[in-house]
Amino acid sequence: MRGIIFDLDGTLVNSIEDLASSMNKVLETRNYPTHSLADYKIFVGRGILNLVRTALPETAKDEETVKSCYKQMVEIYRNNCIVKTAPYDGIIEMLNELKSRKIKLSVFSNKADELTKKIVDTLMPDYFEFVVGLTDEALKKPNPTVALQISEKMRIDPENILYIGDTGVDMQTAINANMYPIGVLWGFRTKDELVTNGAKTLLEHPMDLIKIL
Repeated sequence: MRGIIFDLDGTLVNSIEDLASSMNKVLETRNYPTHSLADYKIFVGRGILNLVRTALPETAKDEETVKSCYKQMVEIYRNNCIVKTAPYDGIIEMLNELKSRKIKLSVFSNKADELTKKIVDTLMPDYFEFVVGLTDEALKKPNPTVALQISEKMRIDPENILYIGDTGVDMQTAINANMYPIGVLWGFRTKDELVTNGAKTLLEHPMDLIKIL
């Protein structure tokens, strides 16, 4: 194993409160029902556009409304994406240890590329060779294209890369890219979802990764 690609939300950082509050503000401005943090843990993982579409009431899922709410959500979230968002306990310690071992690290998220970079650059600078978010809906996970592009840029064969995430989509991405799928149990989804979607190893704490290297 020579490299690691991490998911961002639910894996490196706990971002659920900022995502939820931003989307709920969009819903409130239109007098739509809001949702709980537990709901948002299910809604996230497939990009902000999908989050918006899922959070809207059934009577407001037409494309014009979805696009309008998406634009509003991005504007609100851009200014509020690091209010409460922070690395999970143990993440920085883990990253320091991986960096000391000269293991190449990258991030691949279904969050918009601009916001992915903003969060990583602010909260975890100088750890990652490549930080890539979503620029094209057609390329979002579990499509392996971007993961494979990162692999090529890192100059590491996919089979020598660990892919670490907290959702079934992350595990599918790893398998589709021929990388080793590792699921984290501190994130937004369940152990059953991770195992069902192909996780070969599960981590209960970030430093557990160091133990298995």
